[in-house]
Amino acid sequence: MGQYIFKRLLGLVPVLLGITLAVFLLLRFIPGDPAIVLAGERATPDQIAALREQLGLNKPLLFQYFAFLGNLLQLNFGNSLISGIPVIDEIRTRWTATFELAIAAMLIAITIGIPAGVMAAVRKNRWLDQVLMAGSLLGVSIPVYWLGLLLVYLFAVTLNWLPPSGRIGIESGLNFQPITGFYVLDSLLRLNLPVFSDVVSHLVLPALTLSTIPFAIVARITRSAMLDVLNQDYIRTAKAKGVPDRLVIFRHALKNALLPINTTIGLQFGTLLGGAILTETIFSWSGIGSWIYDGILARDYPVVQGGVVFIAVVFVVINLLVDLSYAWVDPRIQYR
Repeated sequence: MGQYIFKRLLGLVPVLLGITLAVFLLLRFIPGDPAIVLAGERATPDQIAALREQLGLNKPLLFQYFAFLGNLLQLNFGNSLISGIPVIDEIRTRWTATFELAIAAMLIAITIGIPAGVMAAVRKNRWLDQVLMAGSLLGVSIPVYWLGLLLVYLFAVTLNWLPPSGRIGIESGLNFQPITGFYVLDSLLRLNLPVFSDVVSHLVLPALTLSTIPFAIVARITRSAMLDVLNQDYIRTAKAKGVPDRLVIFRHALKNALLPINTTIGLQFGTLLGGAILTETIFSWSGIGSWIYDGILARDYPVVQGGVVFIAVVFVVINLLVDLSYAWVDPRIQYR
C-alpha cells in the first residue's frame, strides 16, 4: 500500500506541473493588461511601464513562470494585484464556502441519484425507467446559469420562499461568529437554530442548481452498474433460493455495483469544486469560484493562478482517495 501511494503521489507531479503551465500561459493570452487595469484609464504610458516593472510583468515569460513555481513551492501564491491581500489568506477564508456548497450539492445528487438509478435498473424498459432516464438527461442538458436564474425567479422573486443570494442573512451575520467556516456546522455547534435555518435557506437554491449534473451522471452510472450486476449468476441464485427482492437488490446487487458509483461520486465532487464558478457568481456565494471569476475579469494573475492551482491540487488528491477506497469497497482488489 505504501509503495502504491508513493507511486501515485510521484505521478501527480507532472500533472500539477502541466496545470501550472497551462494556467500561467492561458492567463497571459487573455486580452488586456493588468497594469492598465490597476493603474486606471487615465494613467500615462510611463506610469503603466513603471507599474509593469514593479509587478515583474516586463520580464520574459520563462522567468515569470519559474518565479511562480518557486513561490508555489514555498506556499507563496503572491498578493492580489487589485486588493493587495495575500492570495493564501483569501483561500483560507473562502475554501470552506466552496466545499460547503459542493458537499451539499453532492449529498443531494447521491440521495436522489442512487435510488433513481436503482429503480430504473429494476424497472428496466418500463415507464419508470424511461421517466427517470429522461430526467437525468434533462439534468445534464440544462445550462447551470439558466437553471439558477430560473430558480431565483421562481422561489425568491415570485414565491418569496427562499433568499436569492448570499450565504447568510444580514441580521444573522452580524451576531454570528463562525468556528470552522462551514456555516451549517458552526450554527449547530453553537446550538443557534435561527442561524441554522437562515444558513440552510441560503444554501438550498445554489446547492440544487449545482447538483443537477452530478445527479444525472450518478443516476445513469448507478443504472448501468446495477444492470450488469443483476444479470450475474449469484443474483439469480439468490432469487431462486427465495431471498426477498429488497435484500437481493440492496444487500447483494447494490453492494457489488458500488465500485463505479464510488468512482463517479469522487470525480464529480472534484468537478463541482471547479464547476461552481457560475453557481457562485449567480448566487453571490463568497467562495473560490466567484473569487476566481472576479480575478479573471480584473486580470488579477496571482488570484487566478492561486485559485486554480488550489482546486487542481484538491481534485487530484480526491482522485487519489477514490483509488485508495477501491479496496474498501471491493476487498478483491489488490494494489500493485
